[in-house]
Amino acid sequence: MGRTFFRGANLIDGINKPQPNTTVVVEGDRIKAVGTNGNIPKPTVQDVVYDLGGKALMPGMVMCHYHVAYDNVSDLNDIDMKHPPTYLTLIAAKNAELLLRSGYTGAVGAGTMHNIDVTLKRAINRHMIPGPHFLACGRDLVTTGDSVDCHPSFWKMNMDGLARICDGPDDFRKAVREEIKNGVEIIKLYPTGGHGLMWPADVMTMSQAEMDAAAEAAHERGKKIRGHIISKKGILAALKAGIDVIDHGDMMDEECIEGMLKQGTFVVPSLYFPWKMVEEKRKTGKASFGGVDEMAKGLEHSYQIIPKAQKAGVKFVIGDDFGVGAMPHGEYASELEAYVKGPGISPLEVITWATKNGYELLGLGKEGGTIEAGKLADLLVVDGNPAKDIGVLKDRENLDVVMKGGQLVTCQLTPSKARLQKAA
Repeated sequence: MGRTFFRGANLIDGINKPQPNTTVVVEGDRIKAVGTNGNIPKPTVQDVVYDLGGKALMPGMVMCHYHVAYDNVSDLNDIDMKHPPTYLTLIAAKNAELLLRSGYTGAVGAGTMHNIDVTLKRAINRHMIPGPHFLACGRDLVTTGDSVDCHPSFWKMNMDGLARICDGPDDFRKAVREEIKNGVEIIKLYPTGGHGLMWPADVMTMSQAEMDAAAEAAHERGKKIRGHIISKKGILAALKAGIDVIDHGDMMDEECIEGMLKQGTFVVPSLYFPWKMVEEKRKTGKASFGGVDEMAKGLEHSYQIIPKAQKAGVKFVIGDDFGVGAMPHGEYASELEAYVKGPGISPLEVITWATKNGYELLGLGKEGGTIEAGKLADLLVVDGNPAKDIGVLKDRENLDVVMKGGQLVTCQLTPSKARLQKAA
C-alpha cells in the first residue's frame, strides 16, 4: 500500500509557529516524515500526492467536554425524557460522525445517558460507525436534590438513565466502581451549581469527603474524574481531592492557578455557552437556561483571569455544552473563536488547547496531537490560515481533508496531475 504526500503545506504542528512549504508523508496510520522537499523521501508511482499550495495542515482537534447524546434540548428534563434510549443512541452516532467531519478526531465525554459513550466507542473501534477517538463518560454522579436531580419526586423516575444519585463517601465510591465496571473511563461529578444550573455557584452540592472518595475510587482503578465546578471554593475542594478535569472554573483566581499548575489539572472553560446565553437574553429579554446574570459575571471574570492562567501554563482544553439550548451540534468551532474574541487568547494558543493538550487529556499525548514523525496521522487540511483567522474552522467547507489514523474521512482535493501522468 502506498504512502500519502501532502506537499507545499503551511504547517501548524500544534507546538511551533507556522512553517511554510512543508511536506508531510503518511504511511499506514502514522506520520512517516515531516520536512522541506529537500530532506524527505520522494514519491513513487505507488504513492498519492496532494499539492496544497500553501493551505494549512494541522493536527485533528479534540472536543474535551462532549455530550454526544444531548439532542439540542431546551429543558433539563429533555435530556433523558425526549427520546427512548434506542433512538437516542442513533442520534448520538450521527453526532459522533458530525464531530469527526467537523475536524475533531478525538472526544472526551462529559456525561451521557444509558451508557451511550461506551457503546459508541465500542462501535467506532470496531469500524461499525465513523467517529473520533473516544474517552467514554457515563452517568452524572450527583447528590440528592442538586441541580441535576431535577425531576419532581412524585414522578418516581429514579433518574437511572441520566444520573446516579449518591449520598455519602461510601455511596460515591460504590457508584464510581459501578460506572468503571460498565466501561466508563472518565467519571463526571457535580460539586457546585452555577454556569446555567439551578443552584448558584457558591452552593457546594457535594462534601469534601464525597469528592475525595469519588476521586480515590477512580484513580485506584486507573480512570480519570471531572467535575462541574464554578466557585473558588469548589475549585480548591476539587484540587484537594485530586480531580483531573475542572469543567468551567469560572471563578478561579491566582491561588487556584497555583494549585492547577502543581497538580497538572486540565481546565475546560466552556465560555461559548455563557456567551450565547448572555447574548440571547440581551437580544430577546429571556434565556433558555436560568442563572444568566450569574453567568455574565463569571464571563467578565473569565476574560480577565484566563490570559493570566494561560501565561502561567495552565493546561486548557476546549469543549462546551453543544446540544443544549441555542448551541446545536455542529457549531463546535465557534467556541474556538470565542476564546480569541473574548479573553484575547491567540489563535495559535487556542489551536494548541484543541490539539496537543486535548490529546494529552484523551490519553494519547504520546500518540497524537502534534505533527511529528511517528505520531498518528490524525490531520486536517484547511483552506485558509487558522493561525491568523481561527474563524475559518467554523465552515466545514474549508476542511479540504479530515484524516484519522491515515484514513481519509473527507477529501475535497484531487491528486497532483504530475503524479498521475507519471503513474500512467
